[in-house]
Amino acid sequence: VQLQASGGGSVQPGDSLRLSCVAPGRIFGLYPMGWYRQAPGKQRELVAAIAGHGATNYANSVKGRFTISRDTTKPAVYLQMNSLNADDTAVYYCNIHPPRDQYWGQGTQVTVSS
Repeated sequence: VQLQASGGGSVQPGDSLRLSCVAPGRIFGLYPMGWYRQAPGKQRELVAAIAGHGATNYANSVKGRFTISRDTTKPAVYLQMNSLNADDTAVYYCNIHPPRDQYWGQGTQVTVSS
């Protein structure tokens, strides 16, 4: 089973995007979930994580701009990204936190350029 992220696109600096990740079946449950990203030539990094009970944490580079949330009824996890800049350009993935190889999907491309 792979977790598929969607909602990426090409935007200008300062714009917003909302990423979504819906899991087939009930794979999520109350697992901690994370959004990750990989920019060209860089290692994949954790962007934001949310615990089963809702506690969140963020990479310093996105604090105050990104918000992670989840809907345990679907189940789904979201990433609201505001004030995007060129450094946010990457392929974004969702996975449990910490991640497991079996759940990596293809990700969704986010490109920020003027």
